[in-house]
Amino acid sequence: MSGIHDFTLASARDALKARKISAVELTNAHIDAIERLDGQLNSFITRTPDQAREAAKAADETLAKGEGGSLCGIPLGIKDLFCTNGVRTTAASKILGNFVPPYESTVTANLLRDGAVFLGKLNLDEFAMGSANLTSAFGPVENPWKRKDSDAKLVPGGSSGGSAAAVAAGLVLGATGTDTGGSIRQPAAFTGIAGIKPTYGRCSRFGTIAFASSLDQAGPMARNLQDCAILLESMAGFDPRDSTSVDTPIPHYESALKRGVKGLRVGIPKEYHVEGIPAEIEALWQQGMAWLRDAGAEIVEVSLPHTKYGLPTYYIAALAEASSNLARYDGVRFGERVGAPTLDGLYEASRAAGFGEEVKRRILIGTHVLSSGYYDAYYLRAQKVRTLIQQDFLKAFENVDVLLTPTAPSGAFAQDEKPTDPVQMYLNDIFTVPASMAGVPALSVPAGLDARGVPLGLQLIGRFFDEETLIAAGHAIEQAAAFHHRPTIHAGVSA
Repeated sequence: MSGIHDFTLASARDALKARKISAVELTNAHIDAIERLDGQLNSFITRTPDQAREAAKAADETLAKGEGGSLCGIPLGIKDLFCTNGVRTTAASKILGNFVPPYESTVTANLLRDGAVFLGKLNLDEFAMGSANLTSAFGPVENPWKRKDSDAKLVPGGSSGGSAAAVAAGLVLGATGTDTGGSIRQPAAFTGIAGIKPTYGRCSRFGTIAFASSLDQAGPMARNLQDCAILLESMAGFDPRDSTSVDTPIPHYESALKRGVKGLRVGIPKEYHVEGIPAEIEALWQQGMAWLRDAGAEIVEVSLPHTKYGLPTYYIAALAEASSNLARYDGVRFGERVGAPTLDGLYEASRAAGFGEEVKRRILIGTHVLSSGYYDAYYLRAQKVRTLIQQDFLKAFENVDVLLTPTAPSGAFAQDEKPTDPVQMYLNDIFTVPASMAGVPALSVPAGLDARGVPLGLQLIGRFFDEETLIAAGHAIEQAAAFHHRPTIHAGVSA
């Protein structure tokens, strides 16, 4: 088994096709790593080793015939927001603690179609609401990275913190994530991996438990962009069961890695130079510009004038949708039921026991902004500003091909350094939210370490349905950054 945890998803795929390793060997090595390390990381909510071994055995039989899809025999983790037929799906909430879906989400069905092996369901912030994976009813996830000068437990980012930690620690070769305001990109940056938020509508939302329906988008998380490209091609596709799914051809994303960036115009939004940005974040951003310039791209300053309204607009629009989406969890239609003498009492008791503090906070805010007398002042105005934010991006993309920004305003912070003010926590998404509000694709790639030895990421934002150009530009940064660091907790490191 030596060296088995050095595989990327792409190299494992090639080794499986060449029969240099079996799917059963590969799967067992990852199951062993989960059993050895996940007691500390807590990246999984539900493990499915028996089903994984059966799937791996079937994959080997398929591969022996010279058949099999692009992911045949590849061990993956699934964020516990995607419904999986016959496997508990909780959204990291008590209220769905015993929910076993009788159907499969479209994204996971697509992965299974291509032969993927699912190792289990990954932890997240409850209902995907959070930026640090501290709000899960199943406990916080620990980042496998450590600071050079401390043994403090770091957060992996959120909401896809379990996905990020599992990939970074080598427990899975790739994972699904969802991104509503940065929930793929920020945890990818915090854990030193790659993550792509595709264009809204590129991946079906059918069977994905909703937070904010006009923002939620599934995407891949993996060790590098080649692995993400392979996953995205499998995950994407038109789905008539999702009214927001877009019927457009799926490119061979992996081929974009060879395109290069010569002649590419890279926009630098001047509004992202926010007050108080740490010097090392600014320095990494400048380094990213230099890498792309050296690879043949042209750097151009652009303006996104409504950027400063991104966060407040997001936290009105997203929370309004959340209050509506989560109304179904009442102990009658969906969710765990807590008995009470009256129907109103049953609703109150079930929701009080089932939802965590952050989810309750967001439901209250969302209900407030939709209430009579406040709808026009908050929600309607937020929707108008959202249109202006999208127009900013469309105008910028008349002159440039991609935008380059930092992914997050800091590296991973310690679990006990969580801000006491929720608004301070929301600021983690300051660089990622505008692209989500516009619906355009974006990705994060690891680009360096901060002074204390934890990863930092750079974000690229692209035109609608032009993930290929993002992947090409991101790969240029990957090659220049040569980020080959490993976290302290990793499957390939002896205990």
